[in-house]
Amino acid sequence: MKNIDLEQINKDLKDKSPAEIIAWAIEIANNPLVTTNFRPYEVAILHACTQVEQDLKVIWCDTGYNTPQTYKHANELINSLGLNVHLYVPQQTSAHRDSIMGIPQIEDPQHAIFTEQVKLEPFNRAMAEHKPDVWFTNLRSGQTAFRNSIDVVSVSKDGVLKVSPFYHWSDMELDAYLEENNLPNEFKYFDPTKVLSNRECGLHT
Repeated sequence: MKNIDLEQINKDLKDKSPAEIIAWAIEIANNPLVTTNFRPYEVAILHACTQVEQDLKVIWCDTGYNTPQTYKHANELINSLGLNVHLYVPQQTSAHRDSIMGIPQIEDPQHAIFTEQVKLEPFNRAMAEHKPDVWFTNLRSGQTAFRNSIDVVSVSKDGVLKVSPFYHWSDMELDAYLEENNLPNEFKYFDPTKVLSNRECGLHT
């Protein structure tokens, strides 16, 4: 989106609820979507978005390395929230890749290739096919150095308006939101591309 005053928008949205932020973004969007990997607390953004726009497109980029608990959690949320899921997976199976390189360590040159294959390529393919102008995420302040540098509304490197309705929320506040709305959470989640929790994988930088 062009000619937008991010500083003013974020000032205006600072004290708004996630539902109000989502409603604002939906109002100005032509082709919004939300991305998810069903990690801990993802249920909050999925619930909040579908409360405002039930049929909102949900892009799930599945690395193929999720835990059994994450897959069960994802299936539960897809059914209970009626999610309009568009699934994207790597072009090579995890079994094939494991036989060739396994999951490389960060210092291994193959780690960049691995990350491209299991996360970046499926994500970029999804965004190219759906061409969103508004992208809802569950990024929050305090997660990584990069995420501390953005705000509720930012612009992606591809010019998409990125909206993080829970940006200023703590884990405690999210726990209360989940309890209030009787929503499940799942912590047995594994991201093979990040290794460290405070490391970016390349989708949001």
